[in-house]
Amino acid sequence: MLTDTHCHLYYEELCNDLSQVIQRANNLGVTRFICVGTNIEDSKKCLSISEDNNNIFASAGVHPHDSKNVSESYIDDIYKIIDNKNMIAIGEIGLDYFRNISDPETQKKVFREQMEIAQDINFPVIIHNRDSDKDLINILKDYPNVKGIAHCFSSDLAMAKSFLDIGYYISFSGNLTFKNSHLPEVAKSIPLNRVLVETDSPYLSPEPHRGKSNEPGRTRFVVEKLSEIYKMSFESIAKQTNDNATEIFGLP
Repeated sequence: MLTDTHCHLYYEELCNDLSQVIQRANNLGVTRFICVGTNIEDSKKCLSISEDNNNIFASAGVHPHDSKNVSESYIDDIYKIIDNKNMIAIGEIGLDYFRNISDPETQKKVFREQMEIAQDINFPVIIHNRDSDKDLINILKDYPNVKGIAHCFSSDLAMAKSFLDIGYYISFSGNLTFKNSHLPEVAKSIPLNRVLVETDSPYLSPEPHRGKSNEPGRTRFVVEKLSEIYKMSFESIAKQTNDNATEIFGLP
């Protein structure tokens, strides 16, 4: 059994054929899914999908790109959405200075407000980070009781160690499999008991499907790459990453 710890099943490419998407994933050994919100409306969609499908869990949060659009009631909205047994995390939240679609100060404000929610209800957080290493780690350190996941990790080993030092997990996506990626060198230095796998579908489809719309079933290719990196059996990597997902998200 594999767990795709980060997918966006409400995107048109996936939701229009969701039963077949899930079946194809099951055929590849991927049987649990975390549908991750990026704004209030998408978070509601995540919850709805999780309620209609066994083994799909959900998160609620506002992505840094969307932080400029939050309403005055967005914090209350998140609290309402997460009041459900299928909701298991706050996210995805964080900072993105690569595109700066939202002003950095707005991003930091909304990020901190959502970290406060996670701290209040003792939920893990799903972190988006792009070109914001220093500010992001400094904010996370202000919430030592909150734990979470560095989603779709793409930074260097020093940043990975910064996450590990504060108790976070490192999640790898399809970019781990890309030719000339630096991530295999990072991955081999990370303890396997702190590693998660994901697709970020419909984005970042792994080799040999790079450039195509991604699906949760392709979590399998990320595990296969980790098996090669760690020089361990596929089954060992699958079990450990699945156990890690169960632990950090409190999954049944």
